[in-house]
Amino acid sequence: MSLVSAGGVSLFGRRQGGRVPVSRPRWRPRAALVEARPKANGSVAVQLFRADRAEDLQAEARAMARAANASVYSPELLSRKYGSSPIQVLHRTLEIVVALGSFAFKLLLDQRYGMLDQYKRKRAAELRRIFTRLGPTFVKLGQGLSTRPDICPPEYLEELAQLQDALPTFPDEDAFSCIERELGMPLDTIYSSISPSPIAAASLGQVYKAQLKYSGQIVAVKVQRPGIEEAIGLDFYLIRGLGLFINKYVDIITSDVVALIDEFARRVYQELNYVQEGQNARRFRMLYADKKDILVPDIFWDYTSGKVLTMEWVDGVKLNEQDAIERQGLKVLDLVNTGIQCSLRQLLEYGYFHADPHPGNLLATPDGKLAFLDFGMMSETPEEARSAIIGHVVHMVNRDYEAMARDYYALDFLSPDVDVSPIVPALRDFFDDALNYTVSELNFKTLVDGLGAVLYQYPFNVPAYYALILRSLTVLEGLALYADPNFKVLAASYPYFAKRLLTDPNPYLRDALIELLFKDGRFRWNRLENLLVQGRKDRDFSAKDALQPVLKLLLAPDGEELRTLVIKEAVRVTEAIMLGSLIDTYKSLPEFVRALIPNSSTSRPLVLSDTELGSMLELRDQVYRIWVLLRSSENFDPALLQPILQVLQQPEARTLGGRVVGGISQRLAARLLQQVLRTPTTGFTSIS
Repeated sequence: MSLVSAGGVSLFGRRQGGRVPVSRPRWRPRAALVEARPKANGSVAVQLFRADRAEDLQAEARAMARAANASVYSPELLSRKYGSSPIQVLHRTLEIVVALGSFAFKLLLDQRYGMLDQYKRKRAAELRRIFTRLGPTFVKLGQGLSTRPDICPPEYLEELAQLQDALPTFPDEDAFSCIERELGMPLDTIYSSISPSPIAAASLGQVYKAQLKYSGQIVAVKVQRPGIEEAIGLDFYLIRGLGLFINKYVDIITSDVVALIDEFARRVYQELNYVQEGQNARRFRMLYADKKDILVPDIFWDYTSGKVLTMEWVDGVKLNEQDAIERQGLKVLDLVNTGIQCSLRQLLEYGYFHADPHPGNLLATPDGKLAFLDFGMMSETPEEARSAIIGHVVHMVNRDYEAMARDYYALDFLSPDVDVSPIVPALRDFFDDALNYTVSELNFKTLVDGLGAVLYQYPFNVPAYYALILRSLTVLEGLALYADPNFKVLAASYPYFAKRLLTDPNPYLRDALIELLFKDGRFRWNRLENLLVQGRKDRDFSAKDALQPVLKLLLAPDGEELRTLVIKEAVRVTEAIMLGSLIDTYKSLPEFVRALIPNSSTSRPLVLSDTELGSMLELRDQVYRIWVLLRSSENFDPALLQPILQVLQQPEARTLGGRVVGGISQRLAARLLQQVLRTPTTGFTSIS
């Protein structure tokens, strides 16, 4: 085939030859979902955008029509199909048992004769070959293990990492025939050139690098493996049977294993529909590619079908290739942090997240962006659960285990009729020990494992979305551990949680913030200071957003209880600032002037114990530090106080202000009487 090029550039940044020498046809605009930018003639720009948008939707509709017969996961259909084929089922079962059983037997022998370390590399290669031979279902399992240095030794990680994009390929002739059959066009009318062999081969398909004939744009073309549906269908039938057995006979596992298997199988079957993957990529791009450090390739609908996906080419290096990344002047941990922040937005803002972020799907581009690839396996976090997860973190920090237990209703872990009171002691036993560490010392896997031990003891039903969240975050933590064995995903996540608590007007999160800041009727200024310190580390933190929602909540009709607490604290703060300033002024006076003040000492004008004075000055200093943190925020503008002043002019605010002034007046009057009538005790010492 003459248009097949002799070289190409790897999708994952490894050069396989020179640049493809092709003639570049005249480019014409393609339909793309892009933002219309202001131009000299605004109406013309909008018309062009609308035309492109309409053309894009039509191309997507044609792609959907080509994928109309894509397979959908159905346990009933699989049961009917394989239930009547016992010989085929028995053959596959024996194949799996013999392959994995023989490997386990070799490990036992190695352990018995003290040869585990000596044969570690050999066994790792054997396991990779076993997973490859057993097919795509087990390749998926190996991909997951390849990102877990806390589970697998380095030798296993290196071998299993090859399952991400270095799997055996299927014949190129089959791939090219599939493209022509799916798109209904000869190959030479689609591409000016296409790589003669795959750039990468994954569990469900393989990728070629090509140049579109009509535009000259470089694209990645993913083609599905032939017979893939048959292979994974039988495996999921067997795995589901094992799940039914576990649900019925293994009491120690309280989760619905079959439901988890069904959810995972549905996700894998969705990966087989490349039009669905293209739609996933488009949705992901619209939600998250607004950040300058995130790159999501676009989709070419006219060259996409159920088994062929054409998308924008991305040059980059896999995220676990630390040396190659650093040679480009980039840092792995910076990219991982970008991935974590993007994942938190996925999980907790929009709820739509990439559920398969292994290194083969995450690339570091030469300009420092993090590129997401492979949008076959996506999932969603229910809206109620997003707020509940953040609230759960707050309750954990506060060691409010009763509230933590109640969170499991909102998270859909427990049915409403389950009594949570027996769960509270188990949570207390685990988290009291875990929370003795600082946030920077907490390991995500440790928390997950410990919480898992609690879940197994009680009638929890872990929803499928939660299992995928854990998988996503543990994969990212695993990637970070390549670069830094001491990396903690919770420490990297805390600024995001702090920002959301301080700025999100969601009622659930506002209540969680109040729980965090108030305890036993007292305001915990150290918590607010810590939240501001952490929240400012998030690039999207806004001091303006952090102030106004709190005021709205304070002046709400149902905010009387909060107003009472705030008035009490406002009186304390005002008194601390006024008296602290008075003490500072007093210390600057000549000594003969100080002697004229009744009941004063050489260091203070008021009758105060050392403890009371120290507490008051610490409170004043904390408030000053918090103000400095707000003022030093990157986007701080004194104009942001104007809306606050407008709010304070409302009748409710004036009433609140009057109550604060009244409280301060009473406190100062009491201080004055105390100063005039009391004699200082001899236990006071000078604080200079």
